[in-house]
Amino acid sequence: MSSRKIKNMEEFAAVSGISRPTLSKFFNDPTSVRSSTRKRVEAALDRYDYRPNLYAMNQNRRLTKNIGVVVPHLADPFFAKIARTIEEHILRQGFRPVLLGSHGSPEMELENLENLRMLKPAGVLLAAFGRSSDHAQIQTFTEDVPTVLFDANIEKVGKAFIGSNNEQSVDLIVDYLCRTGEPPAFFEMKDPMNPNAYKRRAAYVRAMERLGQTPHLIQVGGEGWEFEEIGFREGTRVIRDRSLPSKTILCSNDRLAIGLLSAIFEAGMSVGIEAGHDFRVAGHDDHPFSRFTCPRLTTVSQDYEAIAEKSATTLLALIEADDSLDSRTETLFDGKLVLRGSA
Repeated sequence: MSSRKIKNMEEFAAVSGISRPTLSKFFNDPTSVRSSTRKRVEAALDRYDYRPNLYAMNQNRRLTKNIGVVVPHLADPFFAKIARTIEEHILRQGFRPVLLGSHGSPEMELENLENLRMLKPAGVLLAAFGRSSDHAQIQTFTEDVPTVLFDANIEKVGKAFIGSNNEQSVDLIVDYLCRTGEPPAFFEMKDPMNPNAYKRRAAYVRAMERLGQTPHLIQVGGEGWEFEEIGFREGTRVIRDRSLPSKTILCSNDRLAIGLLSAIFEAGMSVGIEAGHDFRVAGHDDHPFSRFTCPRLTTVSQDYEAIAEKSATTLLALIEADDSLDSRTETLFDGKLVLRGSA
């Protein structure tokens, strides 16, 4: 046996090369892991001076009926609508939702997760920032608490991801815009926080090339979650500089499109599907406010209801299985074209 004293399961996982979730499964029930894995754990226990604190493990398993729901920004009606649907489903199943917003801050995202950890939740539904999230810290959290990600994916983190099929939805609206008028340029933030934005950028380029068109990316500056402000400010700039390569503009999300519509109006120009207008503008998401712009915004919808319900049912199944599902799953829902007056 090694003379080194191992203090906790994290340290034992590091020296043995066996993941912490696998070790937890073994110590809770040795028969729940493969025989080859069981032999590896037993060999590591013989080699290193470590014995798990079974009392602490049992305490940790005395979980509440709370389910954490963490979203990037509760003030965003998109996340508020999904969270509300998740909340209703969780309540029907006898659990208590604990809804937390991260106020556009990755640091607050981690603080929310740590606060939830102290509540010993049965599970957590997380709409992560994605690119700007602390992936290592979130990974550690999901190894301790059953977690399902929705809206924004972080590869290999959590037991499941549920979101939109950006490849399909962007291809759908690019095809429509090319069939009905001048091919679209793509208006986006150069360095977006959400990984969905990168997927949409790549999907736009592939769709344009598939249709034999030249992609045009209008990449603008801006940080944070104030998309309407960025769309208005940067839209004003590109209109003033006459740097728009097309009179058809597809925005990476509806909130940028709302800002761009305002910038076009302020410039004394018009948007619409009919001949004689200066621009056509389309978005993505079917944001709750998109039906109230002037003109009303053509977009492609995310299936809010399906994403929310699938996220909740997946987490509840994970809790029912005592966090013992072996493989991570991903579920993507197709978008639908929503035709309105802007394009």
